[in-house]
Amino acid sequence: MIHAAARAWRALHGIAQLGRTPRLNGSLGIYQRLVKADRSDQDDAQQQATAHNGLRQVAANTLQAIGDQVVNAKTVLPWLFASLGAPAVLIGLLVPIRESGSMLPQAALTPIIRGLRPRRRAWVAGAFGQAAATAVMAFAAATMSGALAGGVILAALALFALARSLCSLAGKDVMGDTIPKGERGQINGISTALSGALAVTLGVGIRLLGGDDVSALVLAGLLAAAALAWVLAALVYAGVREPVPPDSDKGDDDNPGWLQASWRLLRDDRPFRRFVMARTLLLVSALSPPFVVALAAGVGGVGLGGLGPFVIAQGLASLIGGKPFGTLADRSSRRLMTWGAGIAAVVLLMFLAVLAVPGMRAQWWLYPVVYLLLVLVHTAVRVARKTYVVDMAEGDRRTEYVAVANTAMGALLLVIGAFSGALAALGAEVALGFLALLGVAGVVVSRGLPEVSRR
Repeated sequence: MIHAAARAWRALHGIAQLGRTPRLNGSLGIYQRLVKADRSDQDDAQQQATAHNGLRQVAANTLQAIGDQVVNAKTVLPWLFASLGAPAVLIGLLVPIRESGSMLPQAALTPIIRGLRPRRRAWVAGAFGQAAATAVMAFAAATMSGALAGGVILAALALFALARSLCSLAGKDVMGDTIPKGERGQINGISTALSGALAVTLGVGIRLLGGDDVSALVLAGLLAAAALAWVLAALVYAGVREPVPPDSDKGDDDNPGWLQASWRLLRDDRPFRRFVMARTLLLVSALSPPFVVALAAGVGGVGLGGLGPFVIAQGLASLIGGKPFGTLADRSSRRLMTWGAGIAAVVLLMFLAVLAVPGMRAQWWLYPVVYLLLVLVHTAVRVARKTYVVDMAEGDRRTEYVAVANTAMGALLLVIGAFSGALAALGAEVALGFLALLGVAGVVVSRGLPEVSRR
């Protein structure tokens, strides 16, 4: 952990140099200390361009990830709803709206993104959209209560998710155009580690200062700060320099509609279809943490101070795993996804076995520990799948892969989330058992994926 924190501090110091000079003269040295790769096939100009773009993407993605730690549908927002007295049924809509809302529109947005140059403008627009939506959440938290506050925040979260879909779709495409293979996973990993370091600080502050009451005003202030983080992210990302595409990259007006094109891609592209199947089964690490939090709520620690350990766990997972997982993803994102699915399944099965031991269910420390392990695995899976889909193809084909995969995942997330939620009516343990089985299946499917990483 100390080693990871030291790396995070060095990365923060390097990113701070972005504003020192417009030409970023020292960016190459900073970047090459952060990102290790074989650059024998790049000339000096290419290395300088990669360093400039890489540092800006690290900085922008880190600022976005900081905001994500606050606008978190698994930890902070449920606590906020409890503070505002929002109905429980609205709390159950947080994760589906946040996750599916950012994925479902992406195939429909693909024609727009493909026709847009430079594509960084879509990412910048998405960042400003997330800032505006988060500001609305902060206003509602500070001035409203009950079902009204919950409804306004959910509506703002839907707009937030739509804006996020722009960043998700354009960001991977820009990274693929500006960062070579062998370095992309490390970019994702460094951003994750930096956000984790700041999330740990946030969680410690909440734990020490939160007390036993849930303060809506404190959470409203955090949301306002998160909105500012997205504004800064947009300003930094606007400086990314994309290569000029060839004329043939403009697209074809005779292309079929996005729905038909998406179905054709899933039907005809077997490796891509297998990736979508694997990613669906990897939901074990995404959907299981809220059930662990729900079990913890039945034991105690539901005040604002009780939120701290889970925020700390979320940050520690990013801090510890971000950089190492990024390096592993550059070596083989397929293997990292496979191991992630298997470890998540084992953690859940061991957790269920421990709960069966008399007296262990009342041990409140158990839940943040399990939560930490699950989000650590999810960090590995998220970095791996992001790297894998970017490495699968080039140009507009990559844009299609990202969009169709995320749209399909948005639909499947609603189905699997609804099914696991229905199982939770029989007990959170039943839902966790179902998700563990998904993880086992994810190991089998992920092992059959083709290798796309630069070895």
